[in-house]
Amino acid sequence: MAIGHRSDQARSAVGRTRALLALLPMLMLSACATQPSHQLGQPEGFLWGLLHGFIALFSLIASFFYDVRIYAYPNTGIYYDCGFILGVAMFFGVVVGFRR
Repeated sequence: MAIGHRSDQARSAVGRTRALLALLPMLMLSACATQPSHQLGQPEGFLWGLLHGFIALFSLIASFFYDVRIYAYPNTGIYYDCGFILGVAMFFGVVVGFRR
C-alpha cells in the first residue's frame, strides 16, 4: 500500500463521521422547535388535509411574505396526513398532466 492512501474502510469511516457531524447540529436545532398552542374547535380532518395538500405550493409561496402555515395543527393525525399527501399528489398530477 502506498503512503498517503487510505483504505476503503478508513474512507467509509471518515464519511460516516462527517455525516454524523453534519446531522448533529440539525438534530439539536430541531429539538428546539415548538408547535403553536392548541386552538379551540375541532382539529382538521381528511377533507381539510386534501385541500391543504392541493394548495400547498401556494401556501409555501405565501409563507415567504405572510404568516401562513402550510400544514394545519392540530389535526386528526393519519386521516389529515393521508388527505394532505393525496392533495399534493393530485395537484402535481394535474400540473404534470397539463404539461404533456
